[in-house]
Amino acid sequence: MEASVPAVAPAGPPATSGWRRLVVVSAICQTLAMGVTFPAFSVLVLPVTAELGIGRPRLIGALTLATLIAAVAAVPVGRFMDRHGGRLLMVVGAACGVIGIATWASAQSVAQLYAAFVLLGLCMAFSAAEAGTAVLVMATTPRQRDTAILVSSTITGLGTAVYYPLTGWLEVELGWRATLLVYAGVLAVVAVPGHLWVVPGRVEHRQRQTTRRGLTLGPALRSGTFWILAAAFLAQASSNSAFALLMVAYFHDVGHSLRVAATLPVALGLLQVVSRLVLMPLAPRVGMPVLAMVACALQGVGMLAMPLAGVSVPLTLLCLTGVGLGFGLTMVSRPSLVASSFGALQFASIMAVLTVLVSLARSGSPLVGSLLSDWRMVVVSGALSLVAAALLLPIALRSRTTGEYEFDPAPAPAPVGASSAA
Repeated sequence: MEASVPAVAPAGPPATSGWRRLVVVSAICQTLAMGVTFPAFSVLVLPVTAELGIGRPRLIGALTLATLIAAVAAVPVGRFMDRHGGRLLMVVGAACGVIGIATWASAQSVAQLYAAFVLLGLCMAFSAAEAGTAVLVMATTPRQRDTAILVSSTITGLGTAVYYPLTGWLEVELGWRATLLVYAGVLAVVAVPGHLWVVPGRVEHRQRQTTRRGLTLGPALRSGTFWILAAAFLAQASSNSAFALLMVAYFHDVGHSLRVAATLPVALGLLQVVSRLVLMPLAPRVGMPVLAMVACALQGVGMLAMPLAGVSVPLTLLCLTGVGLGFGLTMVSRPSLVASSFGALQFASIMAVLTVLVSLARSGSPLVGSLLSDWRMVVVSGALSLVAAALLLPIALRSRTTGEYEFDPAPAPAPVGASSAA
């Protein structure tokens, strides 16, 4: 029997004081962490492998290890955040990121490189996108939630896109080791005190939990909707991860210069921002599942057409338009669909299980993509996006068109644990 979440009254519990400040500061901190682990990594693949004398699969394997560590830690991290809030974990995660990046910068062997990415895996688990989104969902009311996620993802999307040309420029001017040390210093100065300043502490978090409603982890896992969403997110994450990490190398391999190859992803970042600002206001009218399905389909078409573009920059940018729309909406739609489907009572725990599945996709797809190389990596990524669109189709067909049902008024508030009793 499909589990459902009782409606939540429109007013809801009061938002965490200073929630707008929380959104902006946490987004900046996430950008600093995510910018190194994904965009900067993509640009530094060539110089790092050349200096250390290792092949691309071995370097990709280090990031694979970090992603697997993040996956293993996801569920206990989610359970901890549901009980105690995210401040402690976010601070510890930022500190792990600082040490991990500095260790990567000084690596002289594969063993040292992998040790650095163990720490980066903990950073991803404690303070990257999923953890930051959980903090936002738990600190805002239902009506503020999508706005908070939209603003945060817009800042991180634009910020991480800047890392591609910035890293390319810094690598040419300073070398890859000094570039990483610069990033480690900025993360230490901004992210560690930033999380201490804005993330709600344990007392405030527990006060808000007494007003939350929704499904606990068990009933959510027994619902068919969860597994449909999980399969769609897994396919889309595989596509995103392989393409995001290997596109600079792909553009360079097909004939673009390194500067052009590192600059083309800026268009992807800009299109992510545009898609969120233009299409997200349509969510209350057509439903988030419909937007997510269309975005996945457009991304798939863009990727499948990309090998035909060759070294033509205009045609490549045209293909990136579809890819950017997909990248832009999937990051926003994932937490929104989970929160509106299962409530915020144990959002971090439910999202953590999805994170494990998505992390498995993120860890394996870049390695497979590096083995496929050339145009086959892009084609396979596009096919996975179309699979995600097909999986979201049944949810889109039955989705409501009047906005998130979590906003519908309830005749009377129910006890906190009532929804999980079923």
